[in-house]
Amino acid sequence: MSVSVKDVAARAGVSVGTVSNVLNTPAKVAAETAERVHRAIAELGFVRNDAARQLRAGTSRSIGFVVLDVGNPFFTDLVRAAEERAAESGLAVLIANSGEQQAREAAGIDLFEEQRVRGVLVSPVGEISERLERLRSRGTPAVLVDRVASTPGFSSVSVDDVAGGRLAARHLLEGGRRRLLFVGGPLDLEQVRDRLQGARDAVAAVTGATLEALPIGALTVRHGVDAGREILAMPEPPDAVFAANDLVALGVLQAVGLLGGLRVPDDLAIVGYDDIEFAASAGVPITSVRQPRDRMGATAVDLLLAEIDGATERSRIVLQPELVVRASSAGR
Repeated sequence: MSVSVKDVAARAGVSVGTVSNVLNTPAKVAAETAERVHRAIAELGFVRNDAARQLRAGTSRSIGFVVLDVGNPFFTDLVRAAEERAAESGLAVLIANSGEQQAREAAGIDLFEEQRVRGVLVSPVGEISERLERLRSRGTPAVLVDRVASTPGFSSVSVDDVAGGRLAARHLLEGGRRRLLFVGGPLDLEQVRDRLQGARDAVAAVTGATLEALPIGALTVRHGVDAGREILAMPEPPDAVFAANDLVALGVLQAVGLLGGLRVPDDLAIVGYDDIEFAASAGVPITSVRQPRDRMGATAVDLLLAEIDGATERSRIVLQPELVVRASSAGR
């Protein structure tokens, strides 16, 4: 049988209102009385019904985070950083995985609104400003993560993916590579398009260098393996691959290693993106463009908390990536 607030009040010899004050506004209660209430809570094993409290208050102690792919360690690290910063303000982070599908993204946002979360962080699949405008109009602020806001009405924190693409391609070109292949997709993801554009900019500046794009359905190891098989079947394979993320790079490396025909990095250099832990521990450690995901996650929460507290100024924060060179891209 569950223990109620009334049971706690009876055990402590106080009113129900006093127990409520101890739980919600402890500064209003004398220390001796509060201690008596806490002792009664411990003795009875009372657990507060936070759902009921949220219903009365019309809000919660949570924020929502809609991520593109919860299976990608990049987003795992991003969420962990957001959780740590939110915990400093006594808030929990609820996670919804869109799986790069707009319908699931919309469902996650709807669920968070129904749960009366304090605010929402979103790594969007596509254009989402109109949906977030409706969310805000009903009292729930939102911040874009890993995407620059397309309108001045929203705050965002992202990484300069065009610069990241340039870093990757320039590194390969400086290592003597001339036939570059970009592997990534879907191409309607802004992050993928920006990384490809940065690579194109770098290749265009080098005479005799070429860059082809191999679109794939998702940024996963499996799709990277499939891409690796396609590369091995090409009459004239590339001498370098720039993968849109590390999972794809790992898949390409796995396919090339298992099926043979190309040696990494002698015949084929590989550069990934994100710098997840698996990149450094691969059979051939993978060069990667590092995103400052800890800073990104913490900054996203800071922007959201500022808006929750009434801030009217919006910020577009763009962080800079960093190239981490490893064995997969040794020069010729």
